[in-house]
Amino acid sequence: MTVQTESMSPQENPAQADSRIDARTRRGRLQMLALLLVCASPVIASYLTFYVFRPAGGTTNYGALIEPQRPMPAVQIGDERGEAVPLASLRGKWLMVTTDPSACDEACARKLFTIRQIRAGQGQDRERIVPVWLITDTGGVDERLRAAYNEPYAGVRFLRMDAAAVRQWLPPAEGGRAEDTIYLVDPLGNLMLRFPKDPDPAKVSGDLKKLLKYSRIG
Repeated sequence: MTVQTESMSPQENPAQADSRIDARTRRGRLQMLALLLVCASPVIASYLTFYVFRPAGGTTNYGALIEPQRPMPAVQIGDERGEAVPLASLRGKWLMVTTDPSACDEACARKLFTIRQIRAGQGQDRERIVPVWLITDTGGVDERLRAAYNEPYAGVRFLRMDAAAVRQWLPPAEGGRAEDTIYLVDPLGNLMLRFPKDPDPAKVSGDLKKLLKYSRIG
């Protein structure tokens, strides 16, 4: 069997050999770039849906876009077992995030109900969504809230994050507080949308359905 090699033929001068190597290098780089674009295309498509393609007569989204993007900060959070884990460990899913102290008032409970119901309403896509309550202190949580909302019963993660870190990451609406609203984080860890205070669940669900349709990651 004859084995072909990449050696320079007798008729090929060094300049031609260098040109052939450069061409192979360029092809390799183009193939790598194409692969990266394919991997990123679901997220790019979902962002284009909100940032670029807007129908005449209105915008496409109910939630307010977070600009510029805010990636997850490099901080530790406390999980349900009280163990410290990186906030970045939540990447890979669409996160609906709300934040409040442990003494969850009526508005806090209403947000927990909203994010639980919106997730449940996504049908088979619900497994792509993780509702998260970021608790900003070390107080105890009412067991009735755990029974109603905390996973594995209803899929809401009860996590603890330093209040200052929460304020730095989650920008409130003008004149408001981070506790007033629900946020959406994409599977790459970028803060994407902020919904109004006391949001319309049907409209929040509409934004989420659209993103899940155009993005196959998470």
